[in-house]
Amino acid sequence: MANREHLALLKAGAVTWIEWRKINPQTLPDLSAANLRGHNLRGAHLHGVNLNKVDLSHALLVRANLSNADLSGANLSNAKLIEANLSAVNLSVANLNGAILTQADLSHANLIGSDLSQAILRGAAIAHANLIGTDLSNANLRDADLGAAQLIRTNLCFANLIAANLIAANLSEASLYEAEMMGAYLYQADLYKANLNKAHLSGAYLFKANLSGADLRGANLSWTNLSGADLAGADLSEANLRGANLKGANLSGANLQETIMPQYCSDYPTG
Repeated sequence: MANREHLALLKAGAVTWIEWRKINPQTLPDLSAANLRGHNLRGAHLHGVNLNKVDLSHALLVRANLSNADLSGANLSNAKLIEANLSAVNLSVANLNGAILTQADLSHANLIGSDLSQAILRGAAIAHANLIGTDLSNANLRDADLGAAQLIRTNLCFANLIAANLIAANLSEASLYEAEMMGAYLYQADLYKANLNKAHLSGAYLFKANLSGADLRGANLSWTNLSGADLAGADLSEANLRGANLKGANLSGANLQETIMPQYCSDYPTG
């Protein structure tokens, strides 16, 4: 439960809260399980605060500093976190459904098992974050930086990942059904056994990506750079590879039934 004194200081206003934190730099405030639904906490200094299971749904947290805070199990549904600092924050099993995190900093954050469905993360910095098992279905991640992020078994169905940076990201066994990934950067990304059924990858950069065992049925891979990619055992039936660069790609054991191949593909290993 929240410390009553700490909660009263926060509710007293930004000036009171900031002054108290300056005077008591060694005290880590405890606001766990507090009801802050709809509160205006724009620019609030909440670095390292215990916000476990807090209700911040519909709260205004634009440019708030929540770095290193504990928000595990918190309710942040429909909260406005535009340009907020959430670096190294613990958001495991948190509810961020419909939250607005445009250009927020979530680098090195723990988001294991959290609900980010329909969240807006356009241009967000999410590099090196742990998103294992996270629900990002229908989320807007356009232009987001997910470099080296852990996205194992993450739900990205219908997500917007246009021009997103996923270089060296781990997307093994992730679900990307009908995801919009045009122009996305997936250099050396691990997509082992990922579900990319009907995904839109036109113009994506998949140089040296691991797509072994991936489900790419009906996917649009036109003009995609797949040079050096591992597609061993992948299902590419009915996929569109028109104009794709497959130089040095491994297609051994791949299902190419009714696949639209590049004009010249005689040098690609398929057997």
